[in-house]
Amino acid sequence: MTEQVTIIGAGIVGICCALSLQERGIPVRLVDRGDPGQETSFGNAGVVSPWSIIPQAVPGIWKKLPKMLLDPKSALSVRASFWPKMIPWGMRFLGKSDEKSVREVSDAMEILCRPSIDLYRRHLHGTGHESLIADSYYIHAFRHVKEADLGGLGYLIRREKGGDLERVDGAELRHLEPALSEDFKAAIVIKGQARATSPGRVGAVLAEKARAQGAEIVRTEVTKLTRAPDGCWHLATPQATLHAHHVILAAGVWSADLLKPLGLPVPLVAERGYHVEFPCASAVLNNSVMDVDAKVVASSMHSGLRVAGTAEFASIDAPADPRKEQILTEQAKAMVPDLDTDKAQFWMGRRPSFPDSLPAIGPIDGMDGLYAAFGHSHYGLMMAPKTGELVADIVSDRSPNISLDAFSLARF
Repeated sequence: MTEQVTIIGAGIVGICCALSLQERGIPVRLVDRGDPGQETSFGNAGVVSPWSIIPQAVPGIWKKLPKMLLDPKSALSVRASFWPKMIPWGMRFLGKSDEKSVREVSDAMEILCRPSIDLYRRHLHGTGHESLIADSYYIHAFRHVKEADLGGLGYLIRREKGGDLERVDGAELRHLEPALSEDFKAAIVIKGQARATSPGRVGAVLAEKARAQGAEIVRTEVTKLTRAPDGCWHLATPQATLHAHHVILAAGVWSADLLKPLGLPVPLVAERGYHVEFPCASAVLNNSVMDVDAKVVASSMHSGLRVAGTAEFASIDAPADPRKEQILTEQAKAMVPDLDTDKAQFWMGRRPSFPDSLPAIGPIDGMDGLYAAFGHSHYGLMMAPKTGELVADIVSDRSPNISLDAFSLARF
């Protein structure tokens, strides 16, 4: 196939879809209301982890939720107006928290996450910005020694699949990360990782590569999708109507609003994440570090030290909660005591989250020519390159050598 494919959404997933299609000789058009790679994928913690293969719903999580919801400083919050939508989504989420479900979801996540580092390096090759992906450990730091347990289900699954994990005590942790607080008494070190030293720059560089290879990049908002009797898709925008026979929907959480008028309601919610970045960081971390208690991740980047986290469930367009800036700043200081917190930059983005932590990838039943590539929740940066490969294979009529049933929208 050599006909142009239109991709709605120029986040990191849409950009990776474009590059993989181009590698197969297929011309592409990227459509987004903003600059490529500068929305949700801009603000994450930068972890590129082949071993981030454990879903959010795990055994026993239901016991922890009430305390988290009642604690104003916890990583989890739900806006009052969102509860009517949250309850059915949450019941589906909890329904996937048994060990059998966790293992099944982990198998699917592994397909997408394992090749992430190699694929990013392939895409960045020749751009002059190869250093944007740096080798790293992913350190899970604990304040209580007993909690650093390699026998925990998440760590056990990683090790069963070949992950190189090591438990270290406080002294070894300080050797790895001298700037880290001595309150952390032990850690699980996950090796064979990488980190993006500027996630937004990764998106911009790869989008520019796609453009240099002939991609058309259209800056506008798609407000409605309709299918003509001849099978052509019409993409309404404020300026004009675009037309395409093959459309990849990679618009993150906004994808749901485009599908609903087509009779396809999907359980996709905005799981909003925040970060605070300290541009004058006086302390540096050598790796990406998660404070397991606070459930935030700190990572040194080109522009400073970033601390990212929280899961706030609210409507897409609800304003950011300004209280999160102070909470994250306090958590950053608790992790890195010598951190200079002046001139902090505050950011909020919207993760597109399904209850089972898996995205929707592949053809959409009954909608010939329309393909899903959205819903990557906490794992968009890791899952984007392989998502692009799978979608490009499908669109170009190459059969992926794996089952995509776990990623089908029909699972809902």
